[in-house]
Amino acid sequence: MAFVRYYVGDVVQMKKSHPCGSDQWEIRRIGTDFLIVCNGCGHQLLMPRPKFEKAVKKIVSRLPEIE
Repeated sequence: MAFVRYYVGDVVQMKKSHPCGSDQWEIRRIGTDFLIVCNGCGHQLLMPRPKFEKAVKKIVSRLPEIE
């Protein structure tokens, strides 16, 4: 399995959708736990890293890198 690096501000698509119907989440905090926010309703969720990495389907968008 390839190592994927996540950054604050990335929007990821999860394998399961949120009850509001959205499956896209924005990453707000990275560390042992990830703080993610639903793009549909704004619900915040604190998720352990192993569970987060298993639940991510793909990275939808990234913020442009600042030089």
